[in-house]
Amino acid sequence: MYFAALLARTEDGWEASDMELDDVESLSDLIDRARSAAVDDDTVVALIEQEDAWFGVVRVDGEEDPRYFVSNASAAARSSYGSMLTKELLGSDKEDDELDELDLDGTEDGEDEALSAFTDEDDDEDEAGRGGAEPVPAGPLGDPRLLDDLGVTHKQLMTLDGDALSEIADSLGATEVLEAVR
Repeated sequence: MYFAALLARTEDGWEASDMELDDVESLSDLIDRARSAAVDDDTVVALIEQEDAWFGVVRVDGEEDPRYFVSNASAAARSSYGSMLTKELLGSDKEDDELDELDLDGTEDGEDEALSAFTDEDDDEDEAGRGGAEPVPAGPLGDPRLLDDLGVTHKQLMTLDGDALSEIADSLGATEVLEAVR
């Protein structure tokens, strides 16, 4: 199961809104939603998590290039929404922004059956079939300093697990508004 929210910085603090991922088909869609939530081109932080497997942070400051961080790239790459972020961070040459059909539990159709059928040999063939694509690293990927100026240090971000989004919101001073949309 996924949870996603947008935190938009305003003169009075942070405003939170639930972000429905069903309508997000590409990373561009996600960025557009973040920009549309901005107040006077101020900072917007998109927070995405898939249970305790991984979390992602996308920071948008006006028309500047977005900045990204994923807590566990290898886990995120196996999920449709997380793969959007990891492909961007790894500079994937594929222009495939379309998502596979999703179940609401955060898995792709047939994923459970497909995972149980894999063997080590299948993994080796899959890697060879990718034509030398850059492997997805285990662990964090992206810009861990993207929230430094907002009160979440890169050291904190790199060590978060469990309820990471709540800890990020707490450091930003946005706990109440995030919990209101959770």
